[in-house]
Amino acid sequence: MNQAADPPGEGDVPAAADGAPHHQADESSVRKAVLASAMGNCVEWFDFGVFSAGVMTSIVGTVFFPPDEGGNATLRSFALIAAAFLARPFGGLFFGPMGDKLGRKRVLAITIILMSGSTFVIGILPGYHTIGVAAPLLLLAVRLIQGFSTGGEYGGAATMIAEYAPTNRRGFFGSFLELGTLSGYIMGAGLVLLINLILGSEAMHDWGWRIPFLVALPLGLVGLYVREKIEDTPTFQNMEEAGEKAKSPLKETLLHSWERILMLIGIVFLLNIADYTLLTFMPSYLIDFLGLADVSSQLITIGVEAAMILVILPLGHLSDRIGRKPLLLTAAIGYIVLAWPAFALMQLHNPAGVAVGYAIIGGLLVLMLAVVGATFPAMFPTKVRYGAFAIGYNISTSLFGGTCAVLVGSLIDATGSNYVPAFYLMLAGLVALVPILRIPETARVPIEKVGHENAPEPAGSGARA
Repeated sequence: MNQAADPPGEGDVPAAADGAPHHQADESSVRKAVLASAMGNCVEWFDFGVFSAGVMTSIVGTVFFPPDEGGNATLRSFALIAAAFLARPFGGLFFGPMGDKLGRKRVLAITIILMSGSTFVIGILPGYHTIGVAAPLLLLAVRLIQGFSTGGEYGGAATMIAEYAPTNRRGFFGSFLELGTLSGYIMGAGLVLLINLILGSEAMHDWGWRIPFLVALPLGLVGLYVREKIEDTPTFQNMEEAGEKAKSPLKETLLHSWERILMLIGIVFLLNIADYTLLTFMPSYLIDFLGLADVSSQLITIGVEAAMILVILPLGHLSDRIGRKPLLLTAAIGYIVLAWPAFALMQLHNPAGVAVGYAIIGGLLVLMLAVVGATFPAMFPTKVRYGAFAIGYNISTSLFGGTCAVLVGSLIDATGSNYVPAFYLMLAGLVALVPILRIPETARVPIEKVGHENAPEPAGSGARA
């Protein structure tokens, strides 16, 4: 193939207006940036892995709230998870445009230490029996800070990877972002399981539950150290030196990117319903509604997550070959068609049926997780990428992700139907199908060109890899 016809990718060093070469990352810098970005997602989902573990949701609900004869400890914990998401859009509005103005690296250094620090503080908070009503109020305040900082994390981390990655490997490197999600979740849930097995139920309820939360701080410090060792993205530096930064990123985002933000919200609707159903609600669903033992529930959850880790990087690599949209469409249609059968298998009330049903939901989810890190940043031009992504993603996550567990749990209680999660996933698949069909395919299109009217069409399957 004539190389001159290929879109710029790895190995291409475009020239600046004055003839000087643009900033471009070498392989070592790309790998460091990917690790630095994935670490933040790992810290965020470590918290979810700890907080949503079946045994932990019950403990947190009883430690920080007054005694309740109605047995609503788990739902109170889910409500706390939902409350944290109220702050996420504000974090996106604050940190996103800041990242477009000051750079990705500076903002991501702030968000990772706020996230890990907030999780650590939960581990040292006194409970209701010590300080009374102040306990749930303090916990709520910490969760709101956590949500605010998380609102600036995901969009920045995805943007960092997308702008560092070579064009023809953006899907592969982008999948590391959600590898951080799954790894953090497994670390959190696995640590809870290990401590519970070692200490036993009584010690776990008395003081052992605090240990996983305390571990978050050293994780965050490691992530901060790694982030401090990299430069800002070459794409941002090139834009900055060319004098193309938006004077008011927030204003420009809202004026010119609102249609793409709406499409992002629609796709993230499905991503969040699937993500938070599987990772936040399901561990307790298996125990409270299907009657599985704590250990069996956690082993099934961790097993499915481990299987997802094994396939996410190959799927990201596949998206560089065939595009992002085929995987996204397969996931959306899969949830419409297979969500009900998956939950029907779980109603067999045996570990094998539960595991297979759970694996179907997880398998469809990983198709999305493998490509969103490359898909979402490529929906917006560089000068508003961080802010537009953060705003759209966090509005959708706040409305649908944070409320998922408490809404689905409440509807099951109200209707008596264990199929509520399946119906919600089917609805989300239908909603997401429209924007997935409308977004352009951006695989193998240089990140500097996406979001522009003159963006080149994706190269064919024969494009230089």
